[in-house]
Amino acid sequence: MADRHTHGQLQTHPHQHQHRPGGKMKSILPQKGPTATQILAIVTLLPVGGTLFCLAGITLICTLIGLAVVIPVFLLFSPVLVPAILTVGLAVAGFLTSGAFGVTGLSSFSWILNYLKQGKSVPENLDAAKRRMADDASHLGQKTKDVGQTIQSKAQEGKEGARTT
Repeated sequence: MADRHTHGQLQTHPHQHQHRPGGKMKSILPQKGPTATQILAIVTLLPVGGTLFCLAGITLICTLIGLAVVIPVFLLFSPVLVPAILTVGLAVAGFLTSGAFGVTGLSSFSWILNYLKQGKSVPENLDAAKRRMADDASHLGQKTKDVGQTIQSKAQEGKEGARTT
């Protein structure tokens, strides 16, 4: 126990603070008064902040009123608006894609031009890649020809089988 009564006197523990009315409030607030700069900042910021807060409220109210008026109009004209929005969106996507392809083409031409200006020959691995592509193309052509012959022979067998029945 921190408090002990001895002969009618109140003794407190040395590490315990005495509670005074308003003691907590004084510990939260600064010990000295505000400076002139702080007062000037508050005096100038309160009207600005209040004005901006009022403008935010007015904007919110106007937006809600506008939505309440416009939503029925959008619902009535949605069969026209939705395709129009989709058309405009696709057109914008097309222009952006076209621009991206154009920039990619220009950058590749620029890279080729800079590469040729340096006077280097075509790299060996590029030649190897060309040969491999040619081999793959001839292999694919042969495989396509084989599949076509297989299909033709099966179709011939199907015709002969249909004639015998």
